Amino acid sequence: MTTVPLDSERPRGTSAGEGLGRSLRRSSPRYGERAIESVLFLAAFLSVLTTVGIILSLIEGTRAFLAEVPVVEFLTGTTWTPLFANGSYGVLPIVGATLLITGIGVVVAIPLGLGAALYLSEFAGALSRKIWKPVLEVLAGVPTVVYGFFAISFVTPNILTPLLGDGLSRPFNALSAGLVIGVLIIPIVASLSEDALSAVPQSMRDGALALGSTRTKVARKVVLPAALSGVVASFVLALSRGIGETMVVVIAAGSIAQLSADPREPMQTMTAFIAQAASGDQPTGSLGYNTLFAVGALLFAITLFVNVISIRLVRRFREVYE
Repeated sequence: MTTVPLDSERPRGTSAGEGLGRSLRRSSPRYGERAIESVLFLAAFLSVLTTVGIILSLIEGTRAFLAEVPVVEFLTGTTWTPLFANGSYGVLPIVGATLLITGIGVVVAIPLGLGAALYLSEFAGALSRKIWKPVLEVLAGVPTVVYGFFAISFVTPNILTPLLGDGLSRPFNALSAGLVIGVLIIPIVASLSEDALSAVPQSMRDGALALGSTRTKVARKVVLPAALSGVVASFVLALSRGIGETMVVVIAAGSIAQLSADPREPMQTMTAFIAQAASGDQPTGSLGYNTLFAVGALLFAITLFVNVISIRLVRRFREVYE
């Protein structure tokens, strides 16, 4: 039997609740908690340190490249032949190809990924979720080189050639690469969007259904707006993944750096150029070698810009539920 001390026996200025709270509260964390906190801090610090290391590794080569090639010529030029004897260093052709192919991929991935997420979150039963979600996420584990061969050996000859006919005269083209990149990033959109949709409180669904709304209207008018921040974050993450994809574009898009808006043409992206030039015989310290760092720095800047926009959008549309 627990005996509660009388008011005369308590320290002056201390109530019963305060005394109980003080007895349950530790003055310092346990050693295990401190160790876990230190490990988590080390993980976060290593992540930041890795980013700083990437930036430092790009600075010297980029500085050496810009010492020989003006920034304006690099960013606004329309001819990209840096590995030729009398090279041209206008980066717009490979930047345009990168954005075009990634745009095609995003157009494919967003509706399919969001549709899959809405189905898994709002309409699928427990058994269907157990079957279809792992099957969908298997796509994320397929090596990207397999996607590249899938694009050039199946998508182009069996889908695009019958549809476009003579309009697609070459096996390498931006359209095939963009479509397959879209398939590649569908699991990112679907998985992250489904997590965001599932986090919406069930009470919001029940309230909308009680007012006579259909399940489709609840998903479209209630759940999707409530999870908009997470959905937008999945879109931007998929965009970043598409921009950085290498093997698909190396195999399927070709290696011709040309500034064109026609996706039926072969093109070279920024990552494809880096893969091609890095596997060549460029002497260390030469202008062609430093081109790799300049393109890598620009690609890093584009990805960083996309992530900054993502953070701003997520904070703007973020909903917090208790």
